[in-house]
Amino acid sequence: METFEEEAVKVPFGAKSLDAALCVPAAVTDAHTAVILTHGAGGDMNFSQLVSLAHQLASHGFLCLRFTCKGLNLAYRLKAYTAVWVYLKSLQRFTVKRIFFGGRSMGCRAAAALARRLSEESEAAVEGVICLSFPLHPPGQTHAHRQRSEDLRALPARTRVLFVSGTEDDMCDRVHFDTTVKEMKAQVEILWLRGGSHGLKVKGRSEVSVMEEVNLKVISWIRNQAAQAP
Repeated sequence: METFEEEAVKVPFGAKSLDAALCVPAAVTDAHTAVILTHGAGGDMNFSQLVSLAHQLASHGFLCLRFTCKGLNLAYRLKAYTAVWVYLKSLQRFTVKRIFFGGRSMGCRAAAALARRLSEESEAAVEGVICLSFPLHPPGQTHAHRQRSEDLRALPARTRVLFVSGTEDDMCDRVHFDTTVKEMKAQVEILWLRGGSHGLKVKGRSEVSVMEEVNLKVISWIRNQAAQAP
């Protein structure tokens, strides 16, 4: 397995900057596939699940840029995600041909929103979206699922989406989720973690064990998408 290097970077964001970490495969002279990751409403880019996934992605030859954005407003998160995407594309030492957007909870809502916007402008802007614990609705408020799934349902057929969710997630009613997936035009794949909560906690399993399963799925999914790309 390849090793990697991680470097702290500052992403320009208006008059401010966003804290980010760039994980670079050490044994690859030029990474062609990159993944952007961000956290949910709480925490930051050093949330253990994001760190685990980022390190595994880089160890398997993928460039990974994860960032912190403390704003709780989705529009603000979208602006921040856009700034990170622009920054990634500006890195001249890499020839990035494929970019995947990803995030956890509110972070993947922002990822889906940006993927939708960019897909309306260019077919090649984003390869796919990785949704860890997509928050389809607040706990006990399933009526919000239509509004929260709007960006997902608007993604074009060429876009690929991977969902990783727990079967006991109180922010992802299974019936409404299945309905949403049926209405999506995008190509969807789902990893259900049996007994998993919104935080991807599974009773009787360690976080390391759960993330090994999640990381393996994400890496194999990205490889499959890259192999299918023209």
